Amino acid sequence: MPRIASARPAAEPSSPEQHDRRQRILRAAARIGSDKAFERVQMHEVAKAAGVAIGTLYRYFPSKTHLFTAVMAAQVDRFRESVRPAGPDVSPEDAVGEILVRASRELLARPMLANAMLQSSNTAGYATVADAIKIDTSFREIVLEALGIENATVQDVTLVRLMMQCWYGVLQSSLNGRASLADLEDDIRLACRLLLARRSNAPS
Repeated sequence: MPRIASARPAAEPSSPEQHDRRQRILRAAARIGSDKAFERVQMHEVAKAAGVAIGTLYRYFPSKTHLFTAVMAAQVDRFRESVRPAGPDVSPEDAVGEILVRASRELLARPMLANAMLQSSNTAGYATVADAIKIDTSFREIVLEALGIENATVQDVTLVRLMMQCWYGVLQSSLNGRASLADLEDDIRLACRLLLARRSNAPS
């Protein structure tokens, strides 16, 4: 179980040099996390690979949970920029399904890194790991946009949250070898059709 090192908030970069250091840390963590199981990743080797002092690493990321949640948040931001509107013959719920299938393929291309990111983000507390909020917010906005919902109702937000929880669970099953990639993709598409059919702008 990943450990939250302390309750103190992570420092936010405020200058171009600090932003560059933070990005180097994230890139180094992604490289190392792609080759090593989460439990074997050491913070000092991430600092060395990023060319920063260990104190600098801990200032931005007080624990591995903070670090790999931030890696996932950065990947979600990049993925969001690549999302394009679905064709007119694709239903909104199927459009969401295809988005999540593509995101799954990208994640599972590096299974050890995917496991580190999911393990971290799923155990990260909102009070101590700000990037956990960013991940949830970004995915909610991606899904609502694909559904064509501008003013989400409480039920819309609940359905999207349930959809994302289901997606995380299906991903973890695949990472654990309990579901094939084909089953994962079928499960995601079916879950989107079942859950999102009750959205506020669904046909009567």
